[in-house]
Amino acid sequence: MILLRHGESEFNVVFNATRRDPGITDPRLTPRGRDQALDAARSLAAERIERVIVSPYTRALQTAAIVAEELRLPISVVTPEVRERYAFSCDVGTPTSNLARAWPGLDFSGLDEKWWPDATESAESIEGRARNFRTRMAAEQGWQHALVVSHWGFILSLTGERVTNGTILRCDPRAAPPAITWHH
Repeated sequence: MILLRHGESEFNVVFNATRRDPGITDPRLTPRGRDQALDAARSLAAERIERVIVSPYTRALQTAAIVAEELRLPISVVTPEVRERYAFSCDVGTPTSNLARAWPGLDFSGLDEKWWPDATESAESIEGRARNFRTRMAAEQGWQHALVVSHWGFILSLTGERVTNGTILRCDPRAAPPAITWHH
């Protein structure tokens, strides 16, 4: 499968400059983040992507929408399974009813109204989510043609790699899970 970290968000700009949580919940993409999403779409144009799986955070939805439009693909699945590890203000999501109004063409029926956790998520929890996702994807036919638009922590949990905004990475879900260290 192909993994794509969302484009730069309003949170990323401040956090990367200061290493402090700026208190921005469910941030949107910056103009640079939209450009990163468009660049990713152009890089993926030759791929045989058949479905797009995306986290319900706004920055991931915006990234996926840009890629899907450019590649003329629908967004197939919106799932909190591929969401970020809940650790900062940016990891407070938007209620599902609000997402459904903002994104009327997407199916949010599989999400609870509040789909993000109440407290910091442990490394064990996100690594477990990543293992479950890896196992499920390995069992599905056509996993090679799935694009997963996700986040730093989830991609780290799947691959052991730290990626910057807009990075594309391949992941074979049949491969052994990597050893993970969480420090930056």
